[in-house]
Amino acid sequence: MRAFASPDGGIALTAPHSVAEKDGSKMTLHSHAAQTTILAMGSALALLMAALGGYAHAEGKLDASYTISFAHIRVGDITATVVVGDSEYAISARGRAGGVMTVLVDGEASFTTHGTIKDDHPVPTTFTSKIVSNAETSEVTMVLDEGSVKELAAAPLPGRDRVPVTEANRQRIIDPLTAMMFSAAAAGEGLSKEVCRHTLPVFDGNHRYDLKLAFKRMDKVTAEKGYAGPVVVCSVSYEPIAGHRPSTPLIKYLSEGREMEMALAPVAGTRLLAPFRMLVVSALANLVIEANQFEVTAQPQDASKVADPKAQ
Repeated sequence: MRAFASPDGGIALTAPHSVAEKDGSKMTLHSHAAQTTILAMGSALALLMAALGGYAHAEGKLDASYTISFAHIRVGDITATVVVGDSEYAISARGRAGGVMTVLVDGEASFTTHGTIKDDHPVPTTFTSKIVSNAETSEVTMVLDEGSVKELAAAPLPGRDRVPVTEANRQRIIDPLTAMMFSAAAAGEGLSKEVCRHTLPVFDGNHRYDLKLAFKRMDKVTAEKGYAGPVVVCSVSYEPIAGHRPSTPLIKYLSEGREMEMALAPVAGTRLLAPFRMLVVSALANLVIEANQFEVTAQPQDASKVADPKAQ
């Protein structure tokens, strides 16, 4: 996977927690660090694409919906759309969580990203997030250039209780939705353990963290609608770096060495993979995000522009 640089420094643009989206998609979180985590391990992991080795001519649209459950109780859902063209991509994800999860995360959120595909690697150009919580609303708009954030607007401003975000934290990063789009080290067809051997340096405009992946096993899955077949399962470790509140319940929950894994399924008709399931193991109860819809449709080969998923 290739890291893409982040911004121009300055911590003042790290917004704390939630944000509301214009169309009503929101995701309420008890801290921005929590927001970022659920974004990456929920909405983003719930639909970001991983390449098996090349985006050329891999044109298609993936529509997926996911159920969030805690202790076998449904506590939320996520819907996402990924459109991949010959030279561009666009991702839109929306999520909602609540119920017994309110200690960790509660509310609704929406996220979008657009980018180009260069040398078989995704390069994000814009990222937006809007989240609404009971406590406040937060919003992020980020413009990137070859991995460097050139423009960043985030509100509200971060509190003093957050780990400061330095200029270095804003460089060589990717946005949460692009975080799962990477090129495998090994070329070839089919599922490969190489897909899991990556560290994802994520920055969402507020919170900088790493997602470290490693190969765990091969498995099989079945969606209610769409895909049924093999998946490659990666172990995932979450490492908060900056912009978070260390005392946040969700940050503590995810960063205290819990066993986490993500299952990646192939996207039919392309050389791509997308997350099918995310599991966070706990002695109390497991948190599971799993696809109940995972359907792919072909895109016109002559399409010069990738349409905005939200408009479809």
